[in-house]
Amino acid sequence: MRKLVIAISMLALAASAAFADPVLDRQALMKERGKIVGGLSKVVKGEEPFDAAAVLTQLQALQANAEKFDADALFPAGSDTGDTTASPKIWQDMAGFNAAEDKYLADVKAAVAAAPADAGALKAQVGAIGSDCGTCHQGYRIKKG
Repeated sequence: MRKLVIAISMLALAASAAFADPVLDRQALMKERGKIVGGLSKVVKGEEPFDAAAVLTQLQALQANAEKFDADALFPAGSDTGDTTASPKIWQDMAGFNAAEDKYLADVKAAVAAAPADAGALKAQVGAIGSDCGTCHQGYRIKKG
């Protein structure tokens, strides 16, 4: 009986995911991303102590988040309206948008692979990742007024 309940729950979850709202999905993904980067930034600024294992865990979480990014699913045609700060430029330059995300993912993977040994090394990695975020936000996001 327990297996049946679990199977039904999994099926319901899969069905609800199929009808998910791409705007809400991308907002959730970006909020999670911002929270992780914010935690790493606190370490870089000296507001939190440097703990190599904790930093690596956060970087790995950031990589998992970045690997969930799927522009086709998160930014389908018609999802440029409503409560969104996504710029129309995304749909006009999907190749450039994907290239920006690819660079971000590559920089996050490099940070994980190079597991920083101290706050100085982390600062350089967070700087590169933050630059990627800024590039995308400047080119593909509408500023809230």
